[in-house]
This record gives sequence, structure tokens and C-alpha cells, in this order.
Amino acid sequence: MHHIHSLPDVFSQNNQLPIRIVSPDFGHLSAEAAEGYGPTHRLPFYFFLFVLDGTSRHRVDGETFDVGKQELLFALPHQIQQLPHTAHGNDYYKLGFDEECLSRLPRQYPFLLNPLNQPRIRFSPPAASRLQTIFSLLRGLLTVSNTDPDLILAHLNSLLTEINSAYFAGDKRSADDQLSKYIGFQVFVENNLTDHPTIQDIAQELALSTDRLYQIVKQYSGRSPKEFITNRLILEARRRLYSGERSSVKELAFELGFNDPDYFSRLFKKVTGKTVAGFFQDLS
Repeated sequence: MHHIHSLPDVFSQNNQLPIRIVSPDFGHLSAEAAEGYGPTHRLPFYFFLFVLDGTSRHRVDGETFDVGKQELLFALPHQIQQLPHTAHGNDYYKLGFDEECLSRLPRQYPFLLNPLNQPRIRFSPPAASRLQTIFSLLRGLLTVSNTDPDLILAHLNSLLTEINSAYFAGDKRSADDQLSKYIGFQVFVENNLTDHPTIQDIAQELALSTDRLYQIVKQYSGRSPKEFITNRLILEARRRLYSGERSSVKELAFELGFNDPDYFSRLFKKVTGKTVAGFFQDLS
């Protein structure tokens, strides 16, 4: 059975793992499959674009990213991806896989929560060379659909470990307990988003005072915990609107845990600068 959080069946290049890799001369979908996917869509899987030469422009959740040589852009399940009108530079790798692959790997990769809000990563020449080698090895393994999944997972682990290291390389706070607490805050918010958890509940869950929680969240996100949750809720509303999940304002408010649709509408306008109706109009 196909789930919204999984790689579409027709995408997978391995008969036991939901994973696909694409390079300029390998792995492209048929025109029919690509057309069915659409230029703007809500991602059901993890997506990576690594540019070896040239540049590529991508939009994720309405934000534009220019990805250059030796840079990587990653996008996460549920995010809204708008495919570029031009090619992905002169040389590149694209990779997609879902939660099933992650569940079979030996460790966690904190960068996948994007705690520093930096989905674009630049690699040093040695790191970029290592990354290119791992992508090339993965491509070789995925040329045959019955490749032993353990071999693929071993290389995927190496790839994500390399990316995780580069993601946090410029942040001296990454070794601190503070980052673990902030990631714990993000995870709790994601798991309980539509329940509208209170700041007190979250602080208690993380064994922090509300003041300490405020300091940590402010340091990493630039927002207070309440502002973070509010912006995450409105982002979820925008994603549902972008992806065509266009129920009425009242239904959308209730789906997101708001008991008062009018309050939700006011909050949406405060955060986005537009009414829900205006947002609808811009999408048309």
C-alpha cells in the first residue's frame, strides 16, 4: 500500500529499498511519469541535490535557493518543492529515499531536522570529492534492481554521515547539550503540532525551565518557542494549500487544531501578510 510519506513505487531503483538516484545520463523518469508528478508538489520523501558543476535554482516552501558547484541542497518530507525550469547545472546527482531507508540505518542524522535552518551546504574540495565518490558508488549499485540492500544502506550511511558533518562544521555550538535540547524541542513540536502543546508542557518534557527553553529556541531559531510553533502551524497551512489540499478555511483551521477559524485567519494574515483567500488567489 502506498503512503504519503513514501517514495512512489515507480521511482524506486531497487526491488527491496525505496531509493532513486539521478545524474545527467542516468535514472531520469519517463516523460509520462514526470508529467504525473507535476512541477509543484508536496514531497513524500527526502530529496538531495548535489551540484558538481554549474548552478541550479530550486524553490522549497516558497524560498528560492541557488545551488552552485560543490554545494548540496536537501529538502524534507512534507515540504513543497517547485522544480526548476532549467537543468540542474552541467553535472549533478539527485537522490530520493524515504523513512523506510532511514529506519534501517545504524544511527540518526540530526541535520535532517535542519536545526540551523540551512538546507544548502557548501563542501570543501576534499569533502566534495568524497561525496562525489559515494554518489558514484550508489549510482553503480542502483544500476541493478536486485542489488543487496545492505550494500546500498552502507553507502547511504556514509553519505548522510558526511553531510551531517559538513552541516554542523561551521557551528561551534553543535557539541553542546543545547543543540540536543533544541532538536528535542523540534521533534516534540513536529509530533504534537496540531495538539498545540503549551510551552510549559514542552519545557517539562525536556527537563528545562521555561526561561531556559526560551533562551535555547531563540538562540537557534531567532524566535521565541511560541513564535516558532505559530510559524510552524502556518507553514503547515501553506503547505496544504500549495499541495492542493484546499478545504475551506474552517476545515483547514480544524485540521490544524484551531477551535476558532476566525482566530486562525487572523493569525495566517499576521504571519504571511495575506488572507487565506488572497493566498488561494495567488496560487490560481
